[in-house]
Amino acid sequence: MESLSSLIGQFGAWLWFALAVVLFIMESIVPGVHFVWFGLSASIVGVIGLTTPLAWEWQLIAFALIAMAAVFWVRHKSREESAHPDVADLNIRGAQYIGRIVTIEDAIVNGRGKVRVGDTVWVAKGQDGPKGANVKVTGADGTVLVVSRV
Repeated sequence: MESLSSLIGQFGAWLWFALAVVLFIMESIVPGVHFVWFGLSASIVGVIGLTTPLAWEWQLIAFALIAMAAVFWVRHKSREESAHPDVADLNIRGAQYIGRIVTIEDAIVNGRGKVRVGDTVWVAKGQDGPKGANVKVTGADGTVLVVSRV
């Protein structure tokens, strides 16, 4: 234990920077984002060690606390970002067409027919209308577009 204490005392804060470099190298080798937060924590403790005279035991405690705080903060932030995707209706293809004016491909009779959206024909439901008429997509019910007259 005495040799470890003298080694840490001899190198001081520079040992934390060396640990940070090792952790950043491990981050580039091991897939995922695991070691970067520990490397960042070691860098912060190295800066703290250079600016304030802390015993190595307190530096170790500071490293553990900063590393835990970083991991929990990143975990919290990643949950927030995954809860709010960039495109809310990304996997609901029909919902992406709401508000578009489309053309009736097969006449809508008894509330059912087909409309053309770009190069795709979709089943539609709504007010009856002749082939070639324009309708507006007002909703989506699964794979069926809900349309109304323009």
